[in-house]
Amino acid sequence: MSTIYGVTAIPRTNLATRILGSFEWCRAAALEWRQRERLKTGLHQLSDAELIDIGISRGEIDYVAMNRCIDPRGACFSGDSDM
Repeated sequence: MSTIYGVTAIPRTNLATRILGSFEWCRAAALEWRQRERLKTGLHQLSDAELIDIGISRGEIDYVAMNRCIDPRGACFSGDSDM
């Protein structure tokens, strides 16, 4: 019979690292989805004149939300939490 005097940390295995990486990927995807939905909601609340002022039409809202950093003018929608 032996007695354990100390506790040893169990090192992360490759499987544990992959599982945690998958959760981090899912979390990042969920956060990205939330930002897109906030942006779409904010843009839908603007009037047609306001949308024209920023250079998009109502029909382009979904495209702009999905491709925030693809803008021919070089501007990038940030998707901040204030929308």
